[in-house]
Amino acid sequence: MAVPGSFWRQPANRGLVSHCTHHHIVVFLLTFFSYSLLHASRKTFSNVKVSISSQWTPSCMNSTVPELRPYELWNSNHLFPNAEEATLFLGTLDTIFLFSYAVGLFVSGIVGDRLNLRWVLSFGMCSSALVVFSFGTLTEWLHFYNKWFYCCLWVVNGLLQSTGWPCVVAVMGNWFGKAGRGFVFGLWSACASVGNILGAFLASCVLKYGYEYAFLVTASVQFAGGVIVFFGLLTSPKEVGLPELGADEDEVSVEEDANRPLMGNDDVDDDDRNYSIQATDNDNQPKAIGFFQACCLPGVVLYSLAYACLKLVNYSFFFWLPFYLSNNFGWKEAEADQLSIWYDVGGIIGGTIQGLISDVLQKRAPVLAVSLLFAVGSLFGYSRSPNSKPINAVIMAITGFFIGGPSNMISSAISADLGRQDLVKGSSEALATVTGIVDGTGSIGAAVGQYLVSLIQENLGWMWVFYFFILMTSSTILFISPLIVREIRLLLHERRLRMLAE
Repeated sequence: MAVPGSFWRQPANRGLVSHCTHHHIVVFLLTFFSYSLLHASRKTFSNVKVSISSQWTPSCMNSTVPELRPYELWNSNHLFPNAEEATLFLGTLDTIFLFSYAVGLFVSGIVGDRLNLRWVLSFGMCSSALVVFSFGTLTEWLHFYNKWFYCCLWVVNGLLQSTGWPCVVAVMGNWFGKAGRGFVFGLWSACASVGNILGAFLASCVLKYGYEYAFLVTASVQFAGGVIVFFGLLTSPKEVGLPELGADEDEVSVEEDANRPLMGNDDVDDDDRNYSIQATDNDNQPKAIGFFQACCLPGVVLYSLAYACLKLVNYSFFFWLPFYLSNNFGWKEAEADQLSIWYDVGGIIGGTIQGLISDVLQKRAPVLAVSLLFAVGSLFGYSRSPNSKPINAVIMAITGFFIGGPSNMISSAISADLGRQDLVKGSSEALATVTGIVDGTGSIGAAVGQYLVSLIQENLGWMWVFYFFILMTSSTILFISPLIVREIRLLLHERRLRMLAE
């Protein structure tokens, strides 16, 4: 009977367990919750869109406003003449945020590979918290409403928030090796979904007092998290005298060569000692890899383009799901916020399970392909969900499983594979740069998508929005199809070798 690939590598797995110290746990938790807090502040904006739209629209055009805000505020001042234009501007703000976020990711990855990751992450969290507070709370307290001011704040917020993901992935890459990477990163990448859940929970709890308090709470928690990261995060094992990452991976038997991840080089022997991103055995600091060098690494461009399509769909659910539930089914905003959590629950489970399966197979692309094929069917089913909260929640969780799972894998485990492949040995400062390229390209696609979603919804309706999602999901499969074919061939070849060895 053929033995799954992961069981050929018991020495590596035992090495992972035996060298997992309390420092590893602290790093896991700090990076997990630091990015969760960044996502929570983003989620707050999407959760209070209905309230913001009401505030920016004259009372005579919106029957819900007298219940939420004094009528006198709008006697001489409002941003938009009707709710449709307010909604379109909200979509524009999403696009502005994601474009600035995408540009920031390309820069933040390079900066993160050259400066102290702890400083960059802490600065981004605290500064972003101040911007979010100014955007949602301070402007409301001062009754200052200005479209250009909102746009400028959201550009700055996108740039500051972009420091988060490349830094936390690089820190995790320093502490956790390739043994079990799919499972560890799959579990850890739930940080974004946990942040969405946390943001939805905090917003729904204080929304009755006014949307400004939702921004106040999430900004305060995020600022406190940035302070904790500054004083508590260890970016590399060498800071506490632990051995560099990869020291025990040389003990892996030769059988692993046939089961290397996609990013491995089949022509290189098993002497792949140092995969550390921030430190090497040399006394000299390694030279960081260049931006164009990172783009030329195998798989980076294909996965970046695929992630652009997939993140468009994933972030459309992130930004528009509560609004869709309120607008399409007429449910209360707080109820829609709480129900939208189930999409993230599905993403958490999907990322963990699919990461574990990819560890067993030691191949990522086939797992992604199967999940995305099911995602097409789940999107079609969700577009026809009846006006029933339990049924909607179940289909939503299934959709999150098949869309959020692959999205988490590409942005975490696969980015780590891409940034730590054999070609960057000797120039190991690469992971933050590669992560910035993949996530930055994905954010460009997501930015374009948010504006398209608002246009399609306004002119054609929500059904055509879901058809657009199906098209983008299918495009994701198309972009990684060369990698899928290659890895399936490798799996079949390995299966034949094991059958001959029996």
